[in-house]
Amino acid sequence: MVIKTAKDLFTHLLSDTNSAEKQITKALPKLARAADDPQLAEAFKHHLEETQGQLERLEKVAESLPDIRIKRIKCHAMEGLIEEGEELIDATEKGPVRDAGLIGAAQKVEHYEIATYGTLCALAEQLGYTEAKQLLAQTLEEEKSTDDKLSKLAERNVNQKAG
Repeated sequence: MVIKTAKDLFTHLLSDTNSAEKQITKALPKLARAADDPQLAEAFKHHLEETQGQLERLEKVAESLPDIRIKRIKCHAMEGLIEEGEELIDATEKGPVRDAGLIGAAQKVEHYEIATYGTLCALAEQLGYTEAKQLLAQTLEEEKSTDDKLSKLAERNVNQKAG
């Protein structure tokens, strides 16, 4: 896809984000199984449900804009972040140290998503895509909330056990 306009960029980022979210839905069950801390495992399961809703929201964004179609592309950045998480799982034994690493790996994903959804929101606003911006902003807030929950879980529990 050749990107020449803000609309082209929006379409590309929307498609890339769709790919990223689909990859996350496959990775989160693995993270939940790899976690030792029950609260962490539950956080991953909860975020899987949220992510499935976020995918539905991306479809609504595309449906709300008749001239936008989500393309089939692969988000290589998310692929790399997930691969890092898998390498961490392979390199650690189940327990507090792995859990601390899983939180770090998950937060890398969340920070990537926060940046992506922030950009999509800004472009949607610039392009006058009011409904799309509202839908994307809802997902952005969920990603920020997940990042905050992971930080609190690390600070209150997991990192102390790993230390």
